Amino acid sequence: MRTLIQNVALFDGSGAPLRTASVLVEGERIVAVTEDAGDADSADIVIDGRGQTLMPGMVEAHAHLSWPSSVEKMYHQFVLPPEEMKVATWRNARVLLDHGFTSAFSAGALGDTIEVELRDAIEAGETPGPRLRASTIERSPEGADGIETGKKLSIGEGVEGMRAFARQCAGNGIDTVKLVISGEDALLPGSSQHVLYSQEEVSAATEEAHAAGMKVAAHTQAAEAVKIALRAGVDVLYHCSYADSEALEMLEARKDEIFLAPAIGIIVATLEATPPPHIDMSSMKEVAKPVVENTSRLIPELKRRGIRILPGGDYGFPFNPNGRNARDLEHFVTLYGYTPAEALSAATMLGGQLMGMGDELGLVRPSYLADLLLVDGDPTEDVAILQDKNRISMIMKGGRLHKAPAHATAAAAA
Repeated sequence: MRTLIQNVALFDGSGAPLRTASVLVEGERIVAVTEDAGDADSADIVIDGRGQTLMPGMVEAHAHLSWPSSVEKMYHQFVLPPEEMKVATWRNARVLLDHGFTSAFSAGALGDTIEVELRDAIEAGETPGPRLRASTIERSPEGADGIETGKKLSIGEGVEGMRAFARQCAGNGIDTVKLVISGEDALLPGSSQHVLYSQEEVSAATEEAHAAGMKVAAHTQAAEAVKIALRAGVDVLYHCSYADSEALEMLEARKDEIFLAPAIGIIVATLEATPPPHIDMSSMKEVAKPVVENTSRLIPELKRRGIRILPGGDYGFPFNPNGRNARDLEHFVTLYGYTPAEALSAATMLGGQLMGMGDELGLVRPSYLADLLLVDGDPTEDVAILQDKNRISMIMKGGRLHKAPAHATAAAAA
């Protein structure tokens, strides 16, 4: 199947200015990007972009698909019965794809294998969803302060317990292991500065995971947690809200090996939340304020140093549901000083690199996978338009149309 998308303003993911182009897709890949109208006679389907913006599909860098709430259905409990959790998780995968996220890197799940099952179902074409790097229950020590109680694993503590956890993840078919190295103030004020694992424990888990071909991601709020993760060789660091000058130097030294996602979406959503009277979020709001202040200084400095920083904001709570993920791009612009084009590149080109597919995902170039969005408007001028799924007139993943535009023609029948 050959699909020609013509008459578009192309944002290729690199950050380069828009240019008029046509893109030819054959099978699951892009085979040509040209400045002319392309050869409609050679295509099975011709899509007239009518001047809309064609761009790569977005990548959610901090996905929690089993966190149940979405823009389609809110849950006021966090952990659901297994069958209902599966329904919510499968729904959330489709919701992300509906909103232009063609890939997702998981930052933890509420079950050992639920994301593995979802990933395999998506790859088999049994259910719609993004390309998924599946994770499992986040690993935190028993009784750790400031950690959700649903995330404990009775598999043993210490260095050998960490190795056993990583081996269990490998046996379950996980792509990425998630470690909680420091606490979280939103759950227990002050616990962001609590370091929950020793250097030896994190290093052991990371070594075991890497030996099995898995990536390691870590929740790191405290400066010392960031340093422990970096010394251990962790691949993806989340938050880093209290990184000090030494941590910044260490992050810069590993800038070509690591990724960082500040997860600002959950913080802004906390400050904006208007819960019913019986739910008190005042403490959560207070601890969110310094995170905004700190990261508003920290992230621009990390960007200046060349660290790869990606949007992805802990979506899945009722006040921050799955489906609002594109808000993070706007936060990068308004809070961190990114241009819209830089934010888009972080969500596409850098996202492809995060997925371990930087040579075939995240850019609109020949031989790359045809994960493409057609957007009504110019997101390089106003990135917020991506928050309206109705402005995304086409969603293509691997050359297949998840959402077909209005102006598609079967060329052979024309």
